[in-house]
Order: sequence, then C-alpha cells, then structure tokens
Amino acid sequence: MANAAAILAFISVGLGIVFSMMIVREVSKRGVKINFPLLRLYIIKYVNQYQQLTLKETGKIGPLYYPCVGSYIAALVFAIIYLILR
Repeated sequence: MANAAAILAFISVGLGIVFSMMIVREVSKRGVKINFPLLRLYIIKYVNQYQQLTLKETGKIGPLYYPCVGSYIAALVFAIIYLILR
C-alpha cells in the first residue's frame, strides 16, 4: 500500500509540472515576461498571475488553475500517506 501511495505522489507531481508549464505558456501569451533561469522559484508567482489574469478577462478562474493546484495538494497528501504507511 505504501508503494501505491508513493507512485500516486510521483504521478501527481508529474501532472502538476505539466499543468504548471501549460500555465506558464498561457501567461506568456498574455504578455508576461517569463524568467526561465529562475522558473522553479517563480512558478507559484506565474500560477497566481494566471489566476488573476483569467479572473480579470473572463470573470472566472481559468481551467488550468484548479487541476494544477489540486495535483500538488494530492502529491502532498499521497506523500504523507506514504510516510505514515512506511
């Protein structure tokens, strides 16, 4: 059971990375300059900017925001489950 939790945690992190890169692409399309050398440090900033930009444009938060945040939360939960069951 612990191995399954670890695998699900890695899958969740992978999905979070994919959604984060999709968000960076969308923010870049909207004219925000992306700092690629420090991308790992600024990814939270870009996710927040995506939320603010889409909320301002459409009145709703964009479709990539919740899957991105949810996948990182799921990774944290699965990692905690793994640590407990180990």
